[in-house]
Amino acid sequence: MSLSCNQTLVTEFVLQGFSEHPQLWLPLFSCFFFLYSMALAGNTLIITVIKCSSGLHSPMYFFLFNLATMDIICTSSVLPKVLAGLASEDNTISFQGCMAQLFFLVWSASSELLLLTVMAYDRYVAICRPLHYGTLMSLRLCLALAVAVWVICALNSSVHTGLMAQLSFCGPNVITHFFCEIPPLLLLSCSPTHVNSIMTIFADAFYGGINFLLTLVSYGYIIASILRIRSAEGKRRAFSTCSSHLIVVSVYYSAVFCAYISPVVSYSSERSKLAGVLYTAMSPTLNPLIYTLRNKEVKAALGKLFPICRN
Repeated sequence: MSLSCNQTLVTEFVLQGFSEHPQLWLPLFSCFFFLYSMALAGNTLIITVIKCSSGLHSPMYFFLFNLATMDIICTSSVLPKVLAGLASEDNTISFQGCMAQLFFLVWSASSELLLLTVMAYDRYVAICRPLHYGTLMSLRLCLALAVAVWVICALNSSVHTGLMAQLSFCGPNVITHFFCEIPPLLLLSCSPTHVNSIMTIFADAFYGGINFLLTLVSYGYIIASILRIRSAEGKRRAFSTCSSHLIVVSVYYSAVFCAYISPVVSYSSERSKLAGVLYTAMSPTLNPLIYTLRNKEVKAALGKLFPICRN
C-alpha cells in the first residue's frame, strides 16, 4: 500500500489508560473524580478571591491568578476523558480530539513552567530588592510578562501539535497512556520523527533546563539574602513569602522531568503515567491548598468573602 507523506490512516486512537488493572476501575474513578472536583473548586476559588479582593491586587497574586487559570486548562484537558474511559469500556479518542488534547496540555504545562520562573523572579525582587519592588514589578511589566508567557507557549504548542498532525499513523493505534502525549505518539508513527524529536529536545532544554536554572539562580539569591537577615523573625517572614512557591516548583518539576526529560527510546509507560497523574491531577489540586493554607493574606480575603471560612 502506497502512502503519501502526510497521509493519516489512523482516524482514532485507543487510550490504554489503566486497562491493565480492570479490577481497580471504581477506586480509580473515585480518586480522579475527587481530584478533578477539588482542582476545579480550588482554582476557581483562588481566581474568585484574587479578583474580588482589592488587597490581593499585587504582582504575586496576579501571577497566582494566571497559574490557577493554567491549572484549570491543564486538568480539564485530560481528566474528563480519563473519567469517561474508566466509566465505559470504550476508551477511544479521535485523531482530531487527540491533537486538541495535546495542544491544550502542552500549552498549559509549558505555560506553568515559564510562569513559575516569572514568579521566582517576582519573589527575588520582593526579598532581595524590596525598596525597588514597585518600580521593577510595575503593572505594565506584569501584564507584559503574563501575555508573553501565554503567547510564547501557545506558539510552542502549535508547533508541536502541527508537527504531530503531519505524521503518518498506520497502526497499531494504542497509546500506552491515559492521555495523548508526545513520546507515546512518536512511538506509534510510521513516518520519520526526526524533526519532532529535535523540536522536543529544544523545548525540553528551554522549559525544563533554562527555566529550571533561572529558578535555581533566583532562589540562590533569595536564600543568600535571607541568611543575611539577623533576626529569626525576619528570616521566618522572608522565607514564608516564598516557601509556597518553592513547594509548587519542587512538585511540578519533579513530575515534568520524569515525564519528558528522557529520550523516546527509554520511554516507560508506567513511569509516564505516574508523572502524568502528578502534573495533570495532583499539582492542580495541591496548588490552591498550598497557596491558601500557607498564606495569611489569602485566608483573610477568604474570610471577608465567605464568613464561614473565618475559622
